[in-house]
Amino acid sequence: MDEDPVLAAGCVLWRRSPADGELQICLVHRPKYDDWSHPKGKLKSGEDTLAAALREVEEETGHRCAPGPRLTTLCYVANERPKQVSYWAAEETGGAFVPNREVDRVLWLSPAEARTRVTQPRDRELVDELLAVLRRV
Repeated sequence: MDEDPVLAAGCVLWRRSPADGELQICLVHRPKYDDWSHPKGKLKSGEDTLAAALREVEEETGHRCAPGPRLTTLCYVANERPKQVSYWAAEETGGAFVPNREVDRVLWLSPAEARTRVTQPRDRELVDELLAVLRRV
């Protein structure tokens, strides 16, 4: 495969539960793929990777966020093309979800529930990485 990878970016979006202060992770459901994942999307031409990650979070979840540490960049094949997705940890800072064409549902879940709910095993690794990063903060 000699093609340049599709470049994308996203965040592992987290917050403290308004009810009990416990850590929650936001997952998005994309009806087109019927999957649960972290918010992410393709970079626009000339767009900075972090700017794309923050834009995608807001577009897909309706929530704004404050970026934290950079996480793993995942590389995999999607639709027979290489894809490279850069991720950041990001704390939710406000907003509200409105269902849209790309994302019809979001869930705020405990880390254990998020690990179980994500469709792709690679997304579980991001949950674990977020927990490790937050322990160091």
